[in-house]
Amino acid sequence: MTTLYLTEPGSYVKKDGETLIVHLPANEAQQLAKRKVRLPLMKISQVVVYGTISLSSPVLTTLLAQGTEVCFCSNHGKFLGRLTSPLSKNSLIRLQQHQAHHDDKRSFHLARAFVRGKLSNMRAMLMRANRKRQQPDIEAAVTSIKNVIEKLDELTYTPDAPLRPNPKRPQEKSLYGTLLGLEGAGTARYFGVFGRLLKGDWGFTRRQRRPPRDPINALLSYGYVLLMNQAASAVSIVGLDPYVGYLHSSQYGKPALALDVMEAFRPLVVDSVVMTLINNGMLSPKDFIEELGAWRLTDHGRRTFLRKFEDRLNTEIKHPAFGYRASYRRSLELEVRLLAKWLTGEIPHYHCFVAR
Repeated sequence: MTTLYLTEPGSYVKKDGETLIVHLPANEAQQLAKRKVRLPLMKISQVVVYGTISLSSPVLTTLLAQGTEVCFCSNHGKFLGRLTSPLSKNSLIRLQQHQAHHDDKRSFHLARAFVRGKLSNMRAMLMRANRKRQQPDIEAAVTSIKNVIEKLDELTYTPDAPLRPNPKRPQEKSLYGTLLGLEGAGTARYFGVFGRLLKGDWGFTRRQRRPPRDPINALLSYGYVLLMNQAASAVSIVGLDPYVGYLHSSQYGKPALALDVMEAFRPLVVDSVVMTLINNGMLSPKDFIEELGAWRLTDHGRRTFLRKFEDRLNTEIKHPAFGYRASYRRSLELEVRLLAKWLTGEIPHYHCFVAR
């Protein structure tokens, strides 16, 4: 199973039996005539559409019938929305999800687990990358993140302590305020040395999202949107509500739970892809465009990123909880299933995915 990325402007997709036919327009710049690509439906687990691409009604209805999600993005990769089949009939699991959201102790437990998973995997990435480099500043960042994780483990829920910041009294401490402060401190240390892991001078000094001020930030932002789509799909497959989260606030139109689940996978999937593309010379400055101080990938650069991103999702690792080999794509779904089992009381503890 794989994701079908439709990136060629003016393309349209039709259905023929159990296959999809992608009609690609002529491309004078690349001296390509009109052409067709046939793809078996059974091998497609998700479709991501960029820009002005048309899908016929039979294609959409067939994809929905087999549970294949369709995500729509702008030409530049901004997430616009998702077309997905109805939620699982298991409403009891969503009732437990909502009850946990309103239970301060359980909600905080999950939020802390998501932050711990993210910081632990960031630290693991730095340790792996520094085995040959032996750079003191990277080692210092590793130690700093370890200290943050230790403080995170000491942070416990107490009924008498304020859980969330009080807008009327911002000076007062709260558990979530402290939690987000620790997350921010650890993340800042990680991205403070991330540029050292890349070959060449790409102008990366810190994480900047809106807008991305350098090519590396453009890659990270683009990759995180793709990863969020994968996480949202996994959440829907299991039957949970993607819009009710614990670390990320539940707001209108915000896939909070998908953002929660993807936290631990950010460094292992997206950051790893960025390092591979840059350090292996698979992307160069000509694969980026700057517009009014914001950077984005060219069409060629985007296709290169998508290929490597898919390769990473399909990479198999030994799952830390189950001990057998599973791809990162499968591990995302397993993570949501473990979360669901904790919410329903089938397992006593929930620990976020941490690489070994």
